[in-house]
Amino acid sequence: MEGQPVHKDESKAVSEVLHELSNTSHVQIRSSAELGAHVSEAARNEDEKRTDNGQGPLRRRTDYRAARNAPRSLTLNPWQIIHAIGLGAASARQGAGRGLAEHWGSLRYIQALEGNQGNYLQLSSEGRDLLRFYKATQSGEIGTGFASLLAEKLVRSRYPDHSVSVIPADVALKAGWTLRSASGAGARPEPLQRRPHFFVEAWQPGQPSKVLLVSSKGTHSSVQQVHKQLSTASAHVESVHIGPYGTVPYLLIGTEIPKKESLALHILEAPGTTTLRPSGERSQADLDLTLDQENRVADVVRQAEQKRTIIAGFQVLPESFTWFSIVLARTEAATLTAFTGGGKPTAQYLTKEQGRRHFQHDIHANTDRLRDAEHRIHGIDFVGTDHIYRLNGTRVEAFSGLEKSLYTHLHHGRVNEYRREVHECRDQWPGRSTSERWSAVSIRADGTVLAIRLQEE
Repeated sequence: MEGQPVHKDESKAVSEVLHELSNTSHVQIRSSAELGAHVSEAARNEDEKRTDNGQGPLRRRTDYRAARNAPRSLTLNPWQIIHAIGLGAASARQGAGRGLAEHWGSLRYIQALEGNQGNYLQLSSEGRDLLRFYKATQSGEIGTGFASLLAEKLVRSRYPDHSVSVIPADVALKAGWTLRSASGAGARPEPLQRRPHFFVEAWQPGQPSKVLLVSSKGTHSSVQQVHKQLSTASAHVESVHIGPYGTVPYLLIGTEIPKKESLALHILEAPGTTTLRPSGERSQADLDLTLDQENRVADVVRQAEQKRTIIAGFQVLPESFTWFSIVLARTEAATLTAFTGGGKPTAQYLTKEQGRRHFQHDIHANTDRLRDAEHRIHGIDFVGTDHIYRLNGTRVEAFSGLEKSLYTHLHHGRVNEYRREVHECRDQWPGRSTSERWSAVSIRADGTVLAIRLQEE
């Protein structure tokens, strides 16, 4: 009840929960030729069943292999994962107009993960105590959080002089294509229903970006289920092509979430480089340019020897690379402003299909205050939104925001200036996971912060 006093032992328990969010743990990463063979076998088995049912095999990318130079583990803390889940949710639900409310939904994972005696991350007792109905949601959201962090780390290690952005694919694709069926038109072709989860963009200001696809999965089941999920993921990445058919690199990432053992990330990749270098154009993309909604035909050109066929899917050809560079940058800008509170600053970056109208007014569920909170954390000023709620009966304050000068650039539509400034300070953000006044702090290279503490009197 709202008026009941907080007991000291209850407050202490919540305080411990919050501090545990900043404890560093590890997650195993597994990538091998054997994993690729298991995934190929799972794909064959699935296609045989589909053929027996009269559906026919799925279109897949089959050029995956073990990820080169993949680290043996990922070192992080639970609060960084919650930050990644929240950042993805803030933009991925834009079309439904629930971005901020869904973002705060990431806080339900506050007590879901913990380090074991070997300092490897696993589900806590609370994380395991789920109704079956919620397990698919949990595994999917935790899986996308881990996948975005691992993809960012891997791409950053390969392009150390670049900044790296992880951009929800559905939101970006909506700028050019209608992803939903027209009323009464029936089901869309399968390749249009299966899409990757992220575009990962490695970029430098004023230079052509490098881009790859990521399809992520998560499961509470056995490693055999991981193999099946990754085989399905190979069909998700097949639907999107940047440049010629089948040439864009991709990552397939599956998160195994056992009930009692530590978590593990399984990863395969199709190596290569796709650079968004404009064809026949001298100037670079102006990221401040407001985009109109496009209605592109969902067709892909597939060239096999001397035969040219048109199949269903999403393709960005070289003459559209400038447009797509702007789409990626402005979709990221919408993600960041949605994370700080949404509203009109977010609406300016979205097209109609991406959900612009849902952000025209500063109204969202689950919060009364939007972008009116400022906090100084680790000596840096951040602007964003507070959220006050109860955790085990104790009042807790969470804050999501963006570094103040970076937020000012995005608030006024200056994406070029945001990218120039955030790229310059990409290696200068403090890595400390707590501060004097906050129990857990996560600051990302994009300038966003997520922090939590017991509510101050």
